[in-house]
Amino acid sequence: MVLSFDNDDSLYNFVVRDGYGVKGMVDLGLDKVPERFIQPPDERLDKLKARSYDPPPIDLSMLDGPRRSEVAGLLTAAAERVGIFQVVNHGVPIEVLESIKTAAHEFFEQPPEKKAVYRKGVNTTPNVNYGTSFVPHQEKALEWKDFVNMRYTSDADALEFWPNAFKNVGLEYLKASIPMIRKIVAVLMEKLGVTQDESRFNDLIRLNTVHINFYPTCPNPDLTIGVGRHSDMGMVTMLLQDDIGGLYVKIEEDVAKDEKKGEWMEVPPIPGALVIIIGDTLEILSNGQYKSVEHRVRTTSTQSRVSIPIFTIPGPDEKIGPLPQIVERDGVARYREFVFEEYKNHFFGKPNEGKKTLDFVRIKD
Repeated sequence: MVLSFDNDDSLYNFVVRDGYGVKGMVDLGLDKVPERFIQPPDERLDKLKARSYDPPPIDLSMLDGPRRSEVAGLLTAAAERVGIFQVVNHGVPIEVLESIKTAAHEFFEQPPEKKAVYRKGVNTTPNVNYGTSFVPHQEKALEWKDFVNMRYTSDADALEFWPNAFKNVGLEYLKASIPMIRKIVAVLMEKLGVTQDESRFNDLIRLNTVHINFYPTCPNPDLTIGVGRHSDMGMVTMLLQDDIGGLYVKIEEDVAKDEKKGEWMEVPPIPGALVIIIGDTLEILSNGQYKSVEHRVRTTSTQSRVSIPIFTIPGPDEKIGPLPQIVERDGVARYREFVFEEYKNHFFGKPNEGKKTLDFVRIKD
């Protein structure tokens, strides 16, 4: 196929509208990044200058023993100071983690027409979506990634509509992870001094989505970004990195003598560990005590890589706002109450731009 990568419209149609993705573009042969993917200088990542953010992973198995209070304190401190931590002995079998990474590579290595059937508006279910970048029709510079997103509604729906590569292993990955996610959220809510009834707790993490990111090799990774600056909109995100890495977080405050406010630091992958990312919803519920973390992802020239988050978000009609007990304690509400669908629509209505979505519900002084 002959394609003029200097023609912005034909490039956009090929990559986005026709569903070939970044992978399809790379497979045609590239010796430089097309202009549409070149990020402004202040949005690029300098891997050589970045330092690692690598506190020891938290051993979740100790939540069930005499050291529960200590481990709960570690989870809380990480959620309050940075909004991200890694966990081990989490109960998700290592073979499941390896299997879903393998399945991810197999899915994205398929011919373009096999993947394009899952594009929004083309597939037969709204619960599966294949695409490129975040909101490509609004972005001046596209992100260097393809993705497939699978929202869980029932086993039957997943087995019928999810891509074949993920029908079984995707379900296994999700079901093995949810008990751990629930345990972490329960501990964080408990440490706020707030008791939620079971119904309310379930509503806050009602919707679960398995999201597969694929970052093809890039001829000029210093010019591109895999995922732009953003925070996640839900309660918590559980993220599986591969052994290549590429996740960067922004330090919001001087948490230690070697970690400075505003610095971007790389979160190195730890074999067998999972990354837990605090989302905007939990920051709002805690009235700012817990911090959603701004993060982004770099690209690489050496080999394609994957990352596989599970997003947990409230139901669309759920009312979200600072918990009354926390507002009473703090003496002020820092965010207004809203229906979650309102926040979700705002989140997906613009390109990634750090944590600015929170300004949509933040109460100004």
